Amino acid sequence: MKANKFIGMVVAAAALVSMAACGGSGNGGGSASGTGDTTASLDKLDLGKVTLNVWAPQQNLQPGPNGKTSVKQIEEDFKKAHPGVSFKNSVVGEADAGKIINQDPAAGADVYMYANDQLGALIKSNGVGAQTNTDIVKQIKTQNPQVIIDSITQDGKLYGVPYTANTWFMYYNNTMLAKSDVTSLDTMLSKAKVAFPLANSWYFPAFYLGAGGTLYGPKGDDASDGVKFDKPDVTKYLVSMAKNPNYYISTPGLAGDDAGLKAFESGQVAAYFSGTWDGSVIKDKLGDKMSTAQLPTFTLDGKTHQMKSFAGSKAVGWNPSAKVHDGNTKAAQQKAAQVFAAFMGGTQSQLYMYQDYGQVPSDVTLTSNAKVKDNPVAAAQFATIAKTSVLQPTLDIMNNNFWTPATNFGTNLVNGTVTLDNAVAQTTAFNKSLNGNSD
Repeated sequence: MKANKFIGMVVAAAALVSMAACGGSGNGGGSASGTGDTTASLDKLDLGKVTLNVWAPQQNLQPGPNGKTSVKQIEEDFKKAHPGVSFKNSVVGEADAGKIINQDPAAGADVYMYANDQLGALIKSNGVGAQTNTDIVKQIKTQNPQVIIDSITQDGKLYGVPYTANTWFMYYNNTMLAKSDVTSLDTMLSKAKVAFPLANSWYFPAFYLGAGGTLYGPKGDDASDGVKFDKPDVTKYLVSMAKNPNYYISTPGLAGDDAGLKAFESGQVAAYFSGTWDGSVIKDKLGDKMSTAQLPTFTLDGKTHQMKSFAGSKAVGWNPSAKVHDGNTKAAQQKAAQVFAAFMGGTQSQLYMYQDYGQVPSDVTLTSNAKVKDNPVAAAQFATIAKTSVLQPTLDIMNNNFWTPATNFGTNLVNGTVTLDNAVAQTTAFNKSLNGNSD
């Protein structure tokens, strides 16, 4: 899963947007009015005549309900204050942008959209620049909760402008579980069947994080601090959960996301953990029976702990290494790239992307917007990001050392290799493997 599952979410969420956005039509009818224009100060900057190369995912370059792509609409809005700026657009997805730029930063776009788990490598290659303009920094901090700000921060500098978040939360059938039930996973499991992807390395760490485990320090930015998941009580809890008759496993010894989703849609299970990408599919199947919530708590030795999901973002970055082109000067090209990146991640731009293809914004000023606030999927994502999530570290060591051993351990939790009897030894070995030590 990690960031990869996130790539497909925007198309799947579109139906929910049309449901929540009754009274508006397309990005032409959208307005961020009432939420504050976070990019107004950028209009005053003189950018002169310059051409920018822009990379965006395919869905951003496909026409929305009003016949314009979200990127085209954003660029047209930008040109109202900066008529000398022109654009050349190319299709490059967020998952690929960082990889391509890292190979040859000079050949990369001036402005591009990327998933924040690529940040460490992009900084090393000088493929992403810090936002140094004070108004842009203020915009980023006004729009986003702290965990999203942290997702594009290294060494105190902001590398990109977030425009959507990446996390997971809970869907539940409100005819099978009450709102008061879903605050506690233990209560849920005592009353109904629950599907949770225990073998998935992006999900089960929520229990270790909830019990005080850390990855690379309290802020996820200190590689020397390592991973501290040596919590055998959590492992025992998960082993017991896997054996609970109300824990749903699609096939004995295996846990499949799609099988859990189908079981939830059919009414076999009462709750399912996933993200925005499954929202429209679930709504189509459950209708008014669908409810959402932030993550529940769980109990260890009589103490209540809050599950905490990984959280990240997608952001608009600017490339300080991009070659100078189309008669630009280097200074003009870089200045315009920084400013347009901020505009592309602004409040109105996020609203366009939300209306066109369902991408839930990261901008907290939009939580009161009529087109966003009535969407239960958006509400759950905002609540989870704000209250029950931790930053997914962007350090290279995370990609190198974490995912493979975590996947192996998750698989062993559900296939019975990890037991109550060997939980201490298995947890110790797991923690060592997360720190690059398999001994």
